[in-house]
Amino acid sequence: MKLENALLSNKFSNEAQKATLNILYTAWWLKSITSKELKDFDLTHEQYNVLRILKGKYPDQLCVKDIARRMIEKSSNVPRIIDRLEIKKLVKRTVSESDKRETLITITKSGLSILESSTSKLNTLHKSLETITEKEAEQLNNLLEKLRVNEIE
Repeated sequence: MKLENALLSNKFSNEAQKATLNILYTAWWLKSITSKELKDFDLTHEQYNVLRILKGKYPDQLCVKDIARRMIEKSSNVPRIIDRLEIKKLVKRTVSESDKRETLITITKSGLSILESSTSKLNTLHKSLETITEKEAEQLNNLLEKLRVNEIE
């Protein structure tokens, strides 16, 4: 869908402003359709992200601070997300042996199972959205990274 149709407007200051709005609208759209798929697994986008991060280190554990650093949405409340995942028995929380102030998190077998199922469903969704070539995707990635060249961590 053309951005003008989605926003019901064709008044942009310039192409850079239109591109910025296009990125924001597309990010919202992708998050919305992904969230609909995750709802079947009783997962939020942020919970799914935490599970993926933990799976990447499995069977090792990660502290909350390291999980937060790897999140897509940096403003996410990671302790609250972990609380909800723990209630669902998808993660396990333990106290660090070396530093009693530090909490370590690991994904459970149930967490691995739900992550596998939800990832399979999301992969099917993402495959259906592949409307650009590998070369175009590479160009888009380069442009987006160029846009974030002055990003502060």
